[in-house]
This record gives sequence, C-alpha cells and structure tokens, in this order.
Amino acid sequence: MNTASPAHAATLRPLRRILVANRGAVAARVIRAAHRLGLEAVAIHSTADAGLPYLRDADAAICIGEGPATQSYLDQDAVLQAARDCGADAIHPGYGFLSENADFAERVEAAGLCFIGPSPRWIRELGHKTAARALMQQHGMPMTHSSDLLPADIDAVIATADAMGYPLMLKPANGGGGIGMLPVRGRAEVADALRQAQSTAAKAFGSAQLYFETLIESPRHVEFQFLADRYGNVRCLHERDCSVQRRNQKVVEEAPAPGIDRAEVEQMGQRLASILGGMGYDVIGTVEMLYTPSTGFTFLEVNTRLQVEHAVTEEVTGIDIVAAQIRLASGEHIDSVLPPRIAASGHAVEARIYAEDPVRFFPSPGTLAAFQAPEAPGIRVETGYCEGARVSSFYDPMIAKVISHGADRADAIRGLRSALETFHVSGVKTNIPFVLRILEDEEFVAARLHTQLGMRLAATRPQAMPTPQSAQATARA
Repeated sequence: MNTASPAHAATLRPLRRILVANRGAVAARVIRAAHRLGLEAVAIHSTADAGLPYLRDADAAICIGEGPATQSYLDQDAVLQAARDCGADAIHPGYGFLSENADFAERVEAAGLCFIGPSPRWIRELGHKTAARALMQQHGMPMTHSSDLLPADIDAVIATADAMGYPLMLKPANGGGGIGMLPVRGRAEVADALRQAQSTAAKAFGSAQLYFETLIESPRHVEFQFLADRYGNVRCLHERDCSVQRRNQKVVEEAPAPGIDRAEVEQMGQRLASILGGMGYDVIGTVEMLYTPSTGFTFLEVNTRLQVEHAVTEEVTGIDIVAAQIRLASGEHIDSVLPPRIAASGHAVEARIYAEDPVRFFPSPGTLAAFQAPEAPGIRVETGYCEGARVSSFYDPMIAKVISHGADRADAIRGLRSALETFHVSGVKTNIPFVLRILEDEEFVAARLHTQLGMRLAATRPQAMPTPQSAQATARA
C-alpha cells in the first residue's frame, strides 16, 4: 500500500475537448490519441505553420500569433484564450514550449482546466536541476557529486571547481536538452567555460544560473519511462537507451537498452518506481540516468513531460502512452489504464530526422519539394509535415521520427536502415546520411554505446556520405 500524499487533489474529470498546445509531430500524435479516446482535439498554430497537414485532422484550428515562438506557442495568454474560445476542458502541452513551465500549468488549473501533465508542484521542484538533485538525493537516488548554484565571483567558482576535482561538467540549473553544457577539464578552462555557459543559458532559458557536476567520461544515457495516477501509484514502462547524440542532443534511441544485465536494469526501474511512488509523483515522467559498468546507474534529471522518444517504448510495450497520459491526468486510476505487469516484446529503434546539414548540423529551412516517407511492415513514421510544407527557421528543425520494431535488435536496425534508404526528401538537407553512418558503425552495431559515439562519427568525415537509394535514383535520372 502506497502511503504517499499525492500533490494533486484527485478527482475524476471527464474530458470532452482538448486543446493541443504544440506543433509538428507531437501535435499530430496528440490529435490521433484524443480521437482514439473519442475526444475532440483543437489545434493551435502560428502564421508560419498555417499550411501543416495535421491541422486538417483536428476538429478545429486556431491561429494564435506570428511565427516567433514567443509570439505564439510560448505566449501563455494567447494559448489560454484559445482554450477559452474553443470551450476546451483540458490542455495537452506536448513536449518543449510550455510543457515544463510550472507557472503555465498553474494558470491552466486556475482557469478550471485539466493540465495533461504532472502537477505543477513536480514541474517546479524537478525543473530546477540543483533543487531536483537535492530532492532526489533525499529519496536515496544514486548520483555523482555536484555543487550548489555557482556564485558570481570567478575566484569563488574556481575554488569550488578545485575543491570538487576535475573533470567537471558545467550545466545550466534551469536547462535541459543538453543545451549550454560544457566540460571543464582543468582550472585554466573554468573562466572561459563559465562565460560561454552563462551566455547560452541566459539566451536559452532566461536564467544564467549554473552548477558543476562531476563529469563521467563517455557514459551511456539510459532513461526509465513512468506513468502514474493521481493517487500515488506508479508503473515503470521499462527503459530506453539514448546514448547516440550530436551536440548533447539525442539522434537515435532504442528500447530495450542492449548489453546491460537485465537484472540490474529491472532493479533500477523498480527502485525508481518506488521513489516516485513514495513522493506521490503523478501522470507522466522520465528519469534520465547515466550508466557505466564501473559506476552503475547515476541520476541525471527528471523530465516532467512526454518525451520525444516515447514511441520506442510504445512499440515494445504496446501501450499508447499519450492516451494513457490523458486518462491518468483526468483522474482515472492506474489499474483501469495499464495492465498490472507491463511486458516488453522485441526491439525498437528510432531515428530523429532533422532538416539540417548532415556534416555541420546547421538547420536547413525551406519548402519540402518532395517528402515521401517510408511505408513497410514494422515501420512507423511520426511527422507534422507533408510535401509542399515549409520547414520554418523559427522552430526546432526535426521533420520526422522513423521507428522500426523488429524481433530483435539486428532486425530492428535492418528495418530502420532500409526505411531511411527509401525516405525521399528534397528541398532541404537532412541528417539521413549521418543516421545511416551511425546504423552502419561497428561500435553501434556491436552495442558498444556511449554519448561520444555520435560526435566521434561527426569528427571523422567519410569519403562519401551514405545516400538514400531514392536520392541516388533521382541523381541518376
């Protein structure tokens, strides 16, 4: 029996109409899940996104502002007004934008609407990295040594770094997504790293607060997916490996995490579920961990939202995570939403497809002259784009996620590689050639995964980048 005191005063709130407060692939995904539950879904969009195809799938679409995110998707007043105008009784924030903004979640609830995410308390307490580490450490979470928030005086910062010992990772306290993180390998690097990280953090997160963590060299990034009800009951939907990254941002994700003893993984998942249940955490969350064989699992952070990579977990568990998130947020008991034991079957691998240069990773906005997504057994494509749509420079350049589910890891990789070779995109550059290099890399194929694998490949340019077969055919025509 769980003795937690849930943060949310739980009541069952039947839903009829959801406002989807996001864009692109996740907006399309939430609209689909809402319809599957028999709910109406109203989309919002900026003037820059007026032509995106998922708007036609929504029951209604409301333009809330101009292209810049601060004038549309990040404009809390505009989003809340759209919810009032369409008579929505809930808001799904997707991921990014306002999904981890505690002030927004509080305003949604104050307006009498259901925020389809964790209670604002958890978004606030776990969103600040040093506060989250302190909170999770109280609950016995394994973690590396870290500092308090760094002071303004550079001599005091250097003294803190010297006392901790090198190497260190300098991180924004209000950050996420790998943005603004810088390694510091000695005293001579502290001042420059501090200036650079403060500038990046202030621009990206509106706060220049930083702190140090002891740097683990080339760890694996393994995260655990959780769903929870409003009554203190939590279930673990197993883990994902997200080690393959470029510039500290995930590119290839898979489930389960290969090459780690299953007993060790399952023990960690159970331990985390016990911690979150004991806290009274609710609705949805992901605990991100670092892993090496010598350190085991150590805490990285908690993401209080739906993850971009949730689809690989859906493929191996058969659980519609977005639909479950909506039902749990509305107050349903976990036993009515999820089976008592969540099994996993086969292996799933996901590639994030970005409109970007495959060598330098610079965004490549433009109009999609061709956009022919692969169709094959075991292949799933999540996107908010279609042929003729424009990839705007205002937003993240991800244009699709391609997920392959196979009987085992080799089968899933084979399927993903084949799918990407037939994914025909023109009008913008894409990172498909880079992803194909990853899928063919000896370390990746052998599951010797670590967070530097992607950048090692990026630093060693091949004579010729792998090219999708369709592009080869186009070139020959």
